[in-house]
Amino acid sequence: MNEVEELKKIEAENLPALKSILMDDLHQKVLKNLHLELGAGPVLYLLSPSYSIINPTPNEDINDFIQKKENVLDYLKECIIQNLAVYSVLLDVNSYYIEQNNYVVLARLRERDSGGRRYEIKFYTHNPRELLTNYNDKIYIGRDFIDLFHFKRKYMGIKEFIASLKTQYEMVIDKAQEKLKKPMEYKAFFQEIKEYVTELQAESSIILQSLPPYMDFSKLSGEDLIEINAQYRTINHYFIELNDEVSEFENILHFNKEIDFVRYVTKYKKDLSNFISYFNIKINGCLTQKIYNFKRNNQ
Repeated sequence: MNEVEELKKIEAENLPALKSILMDDLHQKVLKNLHLELGAGPVLYLLSPSYSIINPTPNEDINDFIQKKENVLDYLKECIIQNLAVYSVLLDVNSYYIEQNNYVVLARLRERDSGGRRYEIKFYTHNPRELLTNYNDKIYIGRDFIDLFHFKRKYMGIKEFIASLKTQYEMVIDKAQEKLKKPMEYKAFFQEIKEYVTELQAESSIILQSLPPYMDFSKLSGEDLIEINAQYRTINHYFIELNDEVSEFENILHFNKEIDFVRYVTKYKKDLSNFISYFNIKINGCLTQKIYNFKRNNQ
């Protein structure tokens, strides 16, 4: 965990200006109540929205970091929320739980060996009254990715989602050896899921090569929009097939009372569900609206 050390190296004046965007009330309230979790060696620090250390007891180094890099942390939080607004539906599909917790969201950053540039972020929500006393009761709501120096995402960020699913599956396998009573009894499920992940990765890579990395709607014809929409829908179908298999596995684990392990599969399914919703709302949903508007404007 080297997030603090990497963020120390960044100067706020070197970060690209974020474009001002109009955010809805949900994203505005989450920004106001966003807690950061940053690693410094073996210690994970939980920072309040005003950057006071909630847990554990801070040392001089972390206090000095916060004092000197508050402007970087401000940028970081704004960047996180703007990415969630544009490239995710994570807050939208989990809005009930977030609202019940007074819009408290925890963003746990993991630097991705990029010199402090790129991060994978796991998001949780938690009852604010019990954050100190029952921290482990936090609710996992999903994950996202940011690049502090490049906001726009190629292919709407799909490649990052697919790479994450492959990585997370490998972590699930590791946990299975540790947590399952008889791992070999579930060999068929692990094999099926692996095949679905492999197929998703291979077929999506072929499809994405035929699509524009960034969409300039002013240069796309109605026929282009229809074809691009169909191709992204096909990728989504691979996500749905994988999700169905994972859901069946989760049900079997619950039936067999594999309590120590099933939560890892549930978290994996949560990521899949979020990605599928992203396709339905932000990709295919938006493209379908563009197609309808294109036809209307050309009648």
